[in-house]
Amino acid sequence: MGKFNSRMGQSLVCAAGFMLCHLCVGQQSSSQQTDPPQVPSNQTTPAPLPNAPAPAQAQQGQPGATPGTNPTPSTDEQQSKRIWGVLPNFRSVSAGANVPSETIKDKFMTATQDNFDYTSLLYAGLIAGYQFSTKATPEFHQGAAGYARYYWHAAADQAVENYFVEFIVPVATHEDSRYFAMGQAGGSRWKRAGYALSRVVVTRTDSGKSTFNIAEIGGAAASVSVSQFYYPSADRTAGNAVRNWGSDIGYDALAFIFHEFSPDLRRIVFHKTTSTPAANP
Repeated sequence: MGKFNSRMGQSLVCAAGFMLCHLCVGQQSSSQQTDPPQVPSNQTTPAPLPNAPAPAQAQQGQPGATPGTNPTPSTDEQQSKRIWGVLPNFRSVSAGANVPSETIKDKFMTATQDNFDYTSLLYAGLIAGYQFSTKATPEFHQGAAGYARYYWHAAADQAVENYFVEFIVPVATHEDSRYFAMGQAGGSRWKRAGYALSRVVVTRTDSGKSTFNIAEIGGAAASVSVSQFYYPSADRTAGNAVRNWGSDIGYDALAFIFHEFSPDLRRIVFHKTTSTPAANP
């Protein structure tokens, strides 16, 4: 999480837009190639047995599923712990999965994972390098000592925001800090993108009900307020605080899009598709 410059934010928006367009084009082309085969008129479909159970795919993830069960989503819909094997995806829940409520320990461990994962440390280094090169905070000066100041400030911003958004506020408000993917069954990819973006203002309670996302909106504001104590006085302005608050929320919105479409990205990058075995003649 943490702060990032507006130019970097614009780059992320462009990347997310390009990804979404590519996914939508892929969806249209795949829908044209996966038309169901025509059944000859001289063949009849056998009637199901009276007591035959419903197919597992139809039972999976349905609202009427028995509480406490954990249906396994299809392989194509499963959320991996890392997008492309690199980017952390610890907070995502696969579409249709029935998971137990998030405990206080779960929230703490997830926030800690996000903070101290090697990718988070690298991300802080990239942000520090960019701010160092643009002299975003002149009071930090240049040289190795100057870069070290930029780095620990970027790492602190990231850690404070993660703990407020994923642990401190969700525990106080009884909100579930995880991202529950909609998946392909939820509709078109544009609809899924809208759902992902809406998660910055809508989340689930620990009991599974929808609620306003106080953890995201209030947690980001709280983290920005804390950062005012360890930045130079020249940077402690209302304008900077509002801009950083908006940047944190915008970054998380883009992160939710990547969470939602991580299975789609896996299929595109690694060319993994689900094929239906042909029926015996």
